[in-house]
Amino acid sequence: MEQTQPTKPEENAPRRRRGAAFLLTLLLLLIAALGGYQSGIGVRRSAEATVVARQLGEQVALAEEDIAAGRYDVARQRLEFILENDPAYPGVVDLLAQVELLSQITPSPTPTLTASPSPTPDLSGAESIYARVQELMASEAWEEAIYALDELRKTAPDYRPLDVDGLYYMALRNAGVEKIVNQGELENGLYYLTQAERFGPLDGYAEGLREGARLYITGASFWELDWGQALTYFDQVYRIWPNIWDSASGYTASDRFRIASLRYADILANQAKWCQAEKHYRNAQAIYNDPQVAPTLEAVYRKCYPPTPTPLPATATPTPDAAAPTPTPTP
Repeated sequence: MEQTQPTKPEENAPRRRRGAAFLLTLLLLLIAALGGYQSGIGVRRSAEATVVARQLGEQVALAEEDIAAGRYDVARQRLEFILENDPAYPGVVDLLAQVELLSQITPSPTPTLTASPSPTPDLSGAESIYARVQELMASEAWEEAIYALDELRKTAPDYRPLDVDGLYYMALRNAGVEKIVNQGELENGLYYLTQAERFGPLDGYAEGLREGARLYITGASFWELDWGQALTYFDQVYRIWPNIWDSASGYTASDRFRIASLRYADILANQAKWCQAEKHYRNAQAIYNDPQVAPTLEAVYRKCYPPTPTPLPATATPTPDAAAPTPTPTP
C-alpha cells in the first residue's frame, strides 16, 4: 500500500516571482519611456506645424497684395508653394483660379521667369537686404526696418524665416511703442502693436501701453459731448499712464483728466450738487493749482460745508443778595 506524503514547495519559487516582478517593472518603464518619446515627437511636430501654418498664412497675405498690384506671376508662385505644403489650405484654390482668370484678361507686368531656373538660388540680394535690416534695427529706425523686411519677404519668402519673424516682432513692437510714447500717434501705435502679435505675444509694458492708448482714444471720443464719460475714461488712463498724449491736441492724459474734471464739476455745481462738484474741482486743482479756479472751489466748499451758527450766550438774571441789609426809611 502506497503512502502519500505532502509535496514540499519548490525552493526556487520566490526567485521566479522576483524575476517576474523585475521584468514587469522593466516593461512598465519601457512603456513610459516610449510614451514620453512619442509625446515629445508630438510636441515638436505641433510646433513645426504652427510655424509652417504661420508662414503659409503670410504667403497668402502677400499673394493677395500681389494680386491687387497686378503681379499675377508672383502671386501664382506663392499660391503653388502653399498648395505644395498644404493642399487643403482654405481659399488658396479659389485664389489660384482668380489669378489664372486675371492673368488671361490682363497680362502680368512682371517678366516671365526663365524655363530653366538655376539649381542654386541667388541669395545675394536677400543677404544684402538682411544686412540693411540689421543696420536699421541697430540705429532704432523701426519703420524703415519694417519696410526693408517687407522687401526681403517679397524678394525671398523662404530666406531665414525664423530670424525674419523675430526681426519683424522687434521692429513692429518697438515702432508701436515709439509712436505712442514719443510721437503721440496713438492709432498708428496700436496698429503696429497689433501686427507684432502675429509673431509673438506682447510683453507686459507694451500690452499695458496699448490698453492705455485704447482708453485714451475712447475717452477722447466723448470730449465736449459727455464730460462724465470722458472723465471716467481719463481717470483710468491718468492713474497709470499720465503722460500718454495725442499729437492732434497736444494734451496728455493728465491734461485731459484736469479739464474733464473742471467741466464736469461745472455741470454738478449748476445742479446744486455742491459736494460732488467740490470733489472734482479739488481733483483738478491737485494737478494744477489754477488761481482762477480757487475762488470757485472755495465757494463750492462753503456750499457743501456751511459754517455751523454759533449760539448766543444766555443772559444771566440777577438774583437779590439775601445778606444785603434792608434800608430803614427815614421819618
